[in-house]
Amino acid sequence: MYQRILVTTDGSPLSKKAVRGAIGLAAALDAQLVALHVVPRYPMSYFEGGMTVSPDDVARTEKQWNERARAMVDAVAMQAEAANVASKGVVVQSDLVAEAIQSAAKKHKCDLIVMASHGRRGLKRLLLGSETQHVLTHGTIPVLVLR
Repeated sequence: MYQRILVTTDGSPLSKKAVRGAIGLAAALDAQLVALHVVPRYPMSYFEGGMTVSPDDVARTEKQWNERARAMVDAVAMQAEAANVASKGVVVQSDLVAEAIQSAAKKHKCDLIVMASHGRRGLKRLLLGSETQHVLTHGTIPVLVLR
């Protein structure tokens, strides 16, 4: 049915639950797993009077974020390997999380995306947005949402 499954992770308890579900599904289907974490770019202020940050500080911070992300996806890959699931970890840097997820799924030829949903409703959903909702409504690859 599914040959390659992309699972997104942000290290939260809910995404860890989605990772466990994706690993179980991949094991049952004898599919490969791609673990993805999207790292945002360092926010820059272009307003007059805004605090300036040196390029070295920005680079150091982004490096730390990328190292943390790499550790996260490597941990997922180790969990998958323990369950005899072939896997790899992918870290992408982008401010457009949903688009980065869709792009990574296409690039790695994934035929299913597994994501967690926080289940926000009303004003919280409107204010905080939903990357899961964006992937669901704008993507062409099937999405399994776990909560």
